[in-house]
Amino acid sequence: MVIKSLKLKNYRNYDFLDLNFDTKTNILYGDNAQGKTNVLEALYLSGTTKSHRGTKDKDLIQFEHEESHIETAIEKRGIEYQIDIHLKKNSPKGIAVNKIPIRKAGELFGIIHFVFFSPEDLNIIKEGPAGRRKFIDLELSQLDKVYLSNLSNYNRIINQRNSLLKEIVFHENLLETLDIWDMQLVEYGTKIIESRKKFVSQINQIISEIHLKLTGGKEKIQISYETVTGDLSLAHALKKYRDRDLKLKSTSVGPHRDDLEFKTGNLDIRRFGSQGQQRTAALSLKLSEIELVRKIIGDTPVLLLDDVLSELDKNRQNYLLDSIHDIQTIITCTGLDEFINHRFSINKVFYVKNGSVRKRN
Repeated sequence: MVIKSLKLKNYRNYDFLDLNFDTKTNILYGDNAQGKTNVLEALYLSGTTKSHRGTKDKDLIQFEHEESHIETAIEKRGIEYQIDIHLKKNSPKGIAVNKIPIRKAGELFGIIHFVFFSPEDLNIIKEGPAGRRKFIDLELSQLDKVYLSNLSNYNRIINQRNSLLKEIVFHENLLETLDIWDMQLVEYGTKIIESRKKFVSQINQIISEIHLKLTGGKEKIQISYETVTGDLSLAHALKKYRDRDLKLKSTSVGPHRDDLEFKTGNLDIRRFGSQGQQRTAALSLKLSEIELVRKIIGDTPVLLLDDVLSELDKNRQNYLLDSIHDIQTIITCTGLDEFINHRFSINKVFYVKNGSVRKRN
């Protein structure tokens, strides 16, 4: 699976861009705030319909324009795909695959698989559970369309249940309708929890060896899925905490509150690990993500590395570079110093300055 080319029109700081990528390693370098990350963002959006930065569609379009266009050419198992995305300021985005419009954004998931790695991901262990839930949801949504559907339905129901909890204060007769939403919440929430637990089990089969090598054989790591309901089923927890939910006017239990636990021995790395331990665990997690995608889809994902090398010490840099020699990688960085002392094959280099990209030898 490889990205062959990317074309942008009126996207971020690019009036027009036409890039052809090598099937192996591609480096985009230049000063900060020149547009390097915008290229990775557009690629990621072409596979997931969303910016990795959570930016709204209208804010991706150049200020003086009403629309923006992203065209991405992909080759997967000998089959070529063209993904076109039209971003519009005042209406929903339009998406087409091989010139055929698709009705639901979810239909795009699974055509191309990205693993995105940014400096913010190095903080996934030490920061709050929302980032860890986002990690697992984004990956599972790319791998499993059923999960994406369940998650979409669950989020819709959570929003409606929370709205109902606020309305019950003023209309007590609505209380009897809460059971209907709870039934649906349990149906989709239980499926989400089961999928996440399976995902964690699969990651654990991979991450242990990677983490052991990264720590020089000193540490073993174990990931666990933490449900906010504890030993209770989701159905029982919703009943137990209904009064609390009514008081808070919000749903306090369910997979939207769950978390991932990272331990080495008895040490909870999230709370008590050093910064080095937390960063090593994050790197192990991202490298495991690559291997898991490869195992599940029987193909390599495309790796997008956004200025991560500058955040890693030399040992972790070397391990990361040694791990990605057989996967198409698009790397952004401010300079090429990280690669000078490493026997790392660089196939294409682009210099990025003020929304202009030039190929360098």
